Amino acid sequence: MRLFPASYPGPGNRMHKRLACKHLHLSYIKDMNNLPYISRTTPSISFEAPIISHALFSIGDVVRHTLFNFRGVIFDIDPAFANSDEWYESIPVDIRPSKDQPFYHLLAENGEQSYIAYVSQQNLAADDSDEPVDHPAISGIFANYRDGKYDLRPHYRQ
Repeated sequence: MRLFPASYPGPGNRMHKRLACKHLHLSYIKDMNNLPYISRTTPSISFEAPIISHALFSIGDVVRHTLFNFRGVIFDIDPAFANSDEWYESIPVDIRPSKDQPFYHLLAENGEQSYIAYVSQQNLAADDSDEPVDHPAISGIFANYRDGKYDLRPHYRQ
């Protein structure tokens, strides 16, 4: 599913991931707790992700941030942290999430503005307001809103 052109710089750029997969090298390593991880390395991208990662939410779900007052609709999911170290280090240590959990890309709103947010699973909860999200990009990615969930446009389904 490609939601943005190949030049989109975000970690959720599906085209970038597809191109990277053509040259994917897998090797198993162990972390300090002896949990197996897959190390993925290409000339342009390198990251480690748990072999098993359980996403609690799916694309189209409406969620709310548990620490900050905003809601959003999920349009992409990373099985583990896949953003820059600079972004991660900018989060205060006392609320910094673990990297080894799913991270979600949201079309977000906070009542004053709309934006794109990158949020760890531990900081999200299902939104039970049954209200649609007000974001200008929603109509380009999603079709209908019903029962607290957006339907992905057929063009983006694989």
